Amino acid sequence: MKLLDALVEQRIAAAAARGEFDALPGAGAPLPLGDDALVPEEVRVANRILKNAGFVPPAVEQLRALRDLQTELNAVSDPATRCRLQARMLALDMALESLRGGPLVLPREYCRRIAERLSERAGNLNAAEAGSR
Repeated sequence: MKLLDALVEQRIAAAAARGEFDALPGAGAPLPLGDDALVPEEVRVANRILKNAGFVPPAVEQLRALRDLQTELNAVSDPATRCRLQARMLALDMALESLRGGPLVLPREYCRRIAERLSERAGNLNAAEAGSR
């Protein structure tokens, strides 16, 4: 097999030296790479099958959920609802960060306490609104 590979490489080099590749369409332009260019070749087929069947990685689902929450947050003016949405966004963001495997900027315990306080604040705002009615 190595002999065949060497022969192919030799013929490609000879054709390039003669300039046979210079007039090809797209010569000098970057190659159009698909969204799976960095995925190992042995995994691409499985990913394509899953993608075509409608399955997406958990990180993609969470990014979509974050985008939807952000859209909802932009449309809401109620402070209690905004706090609840922010708490859900924080929880999703923490889950996404753990899927990435990257280090969190803030310790998990700290983020959990922030989410709890946001939830408490939302509850307090709801109670205050109910009392003012």
